[in-house]
Amino acid sequence: MDDANPTSPPSPTRVVEAAFRAYRAQDRDAALPLYADDFTFTSPQDDRIDRAAFFERCFPTADRFTEQRMLHVVPVTPELVFVQYEYELTTGGRYRNVEAITVRDGLIREVQVFFGGAV
Repeated sequence: MDDANPTSPPSPTRVVEAAFRAYRAQDRDAALPLYADDFTFTSPQDDRIDRAAFFERCFPTADRFTEQRMLHVVPVTPELVFVQYEYELTTGGRYRNVEAITVRDGLIREVQVFFGGAV
């Protein structure tokens, strides 16, 4: 729910922040209701994979990180949120990525990941 209107869905920014928390905690039960049935995920390693493939291949990868910190969570339009985050791998190295996340009616519809370089 949105603080301004308790009957409306949560703001896209809140949905995105909740999804990142669920990912880091590897809480699949908390994450699943945040993603639309027709969700798609695109990254340099994945081309518009569906929700099932995302939860099978991408969601269980949080153990590769020793740390992940959200640097910026910026609403761009009423449905689009940009997130820049920094992470450190267990194998060493610190990196930054940007994600463009579409949220409609309280559900994540699409994620596009843009890999950044080493920090």
